[in-house]
Amino acid sequence: MLRKLATASSALALAACAAGPNYQAKPISAAEAAPFVMAQGSTIVSDAQPAGDWWRLYNDPVLDGLVKDALAANTDIRVAVAHLQRARAFLREERGAREPQVGLSGGAQYGRLPGPTAGQKRTHFQVDVGLDVAYEVDLFGRISRRIEAARGDVGAAVADADAVRVAIVADTVRAYADAVSSAERVSVAEKIVALLDQSLTLTERRHQIGMANGLDTARIAALRDQRRAEIPLLESQRRAALFRLATLTGRAPRELPQKVADRTTFLRLERVIPVGDGATLLARRPDVRAAEQRLAAATARIGVATADLYPKITLGGSVGSSGAGLGNIFSANPLTWLIGPLINWTVNRNAARARVAGAQADTQAALATFDGTILEALEETEAALSAYQQALNRRDALRAASDQAQAAARITRARQREGDISSLELLDAERTAAESQASLAEADARIASSQVDLFRALGGGWSS
Repeated sequence: MLRKLATASSALALAACAAGPNYQAKPISAAEAAPFVMAQGSTIVSDAQPAGDWWRLYNDPVLDGLVKDALAANTDIRVAVAHLQRARAFLREERGAREPQVGLSGGAQYGRLPGPTAGQKRTHFQVDVGLDVAYEVDLFGRISRRIEAARGDVGAAVADADAVRVAIVADTVRAYADAVSSAERVSVAEKIVALLDQSLTLTERRHQIGMANGLDTARIAALRDQRRAEIPLLESQRRAALFRLATLTGRAPRELPQKVADRTTFLRLERVIPVGDGATLLARRPDVRAAEQRLAAATARIGVATADLYPKITLGGSVGSSGAGLGNIFSANPLTWLIGPLINWTVNRNAARARVAGAQADTQAALATFDGTILEALEETEAALSAYQQALNRRDALRAASDQAQAAARITRARQREGDISSLELLDAERTAAESQASLAEADARIASSQVDLFRALGGGWSS
């Protein structure tokens, strides 16, 4: 019977055709695939293919270890992987619909007849066994379209997991950069406070001998206290970044290695960053890939809904027997068997057509989402390129100002040794130089953040 069932289903499958439209990948336009606007003529980026493990460009083994730990233990990544496993399990379930559905049944009854019967016992024992086989002929592609939709869901889940990894890597690098930059800014702030303390001491002495007034002392003291008040804020930011690093790498705060907190110098990347072009960006961005996979799944579901307009054909068969006990089920009584097709056709076709229209609307929404995701990816990348360029320009200007302030301090020190100016004027020049260093430190921190934004916009990368 199984051989006959397989032969009949194969013959019908040869004539089958999948209902609904076939998904066709939408080509990107020339404008979308073109080089980035902010990269043309730039000396800070190139059109080479971006690096996968981009954080290794910083040449920091501690950072490399943190990213590795985050990819292995981050809880958000574990959630995304679990969602992917669920999507794959559903795909296996949909594929199972292509296989014959086999069911075994069995039952035993012990009963009493309602009245006396000549030559028979009033009580009896009966055993029933049966084997049922059913196979849905995918004549109009309902099953194949459901599998196709599930495959698209799996592709979207894979891309979603990749997007989470990109975000976690970027957040880990950013938290590390925030921690080390805050530590360096604390060091600069402490230097400024120490210089202001010296200025205040000298001014108080001058006030005692009548060479300064109380207003001068109050002004310097107020400035010293303002700069000292910035240190707890910077220290709080450093601690928050370290705690965030612990969470990102799947650790409790006290489990973060001490070597992470020991670094107090900035992350620096003094090289041209490869960014590729629009075509490579859209092929690499996980959110674009996820949107495309969801569009493919939505297109397949049009076919699922369309197939409901046509008959559902199932080939089935059953074999069974009954007996007064297990010993004579197949010996004393003949087998009963049935085989034949079953056709179901929904009478309410308006409802089926409404489901088709709903699936078409979902596909239009998925297409609009896909188009919007492409535009957002290009926008984010151009904005990140612009922000990085301007951050570098700002640092160049602040570095020039810092160089001038340092030169002024050197000149003031020379004149003070010759007795031309007072110690208070020297301390003021030193304080100005330290203030310029603080501004430069803040600019360096902003550059590190801009680099992370750029790498994240480019789609990032990771090691499995």
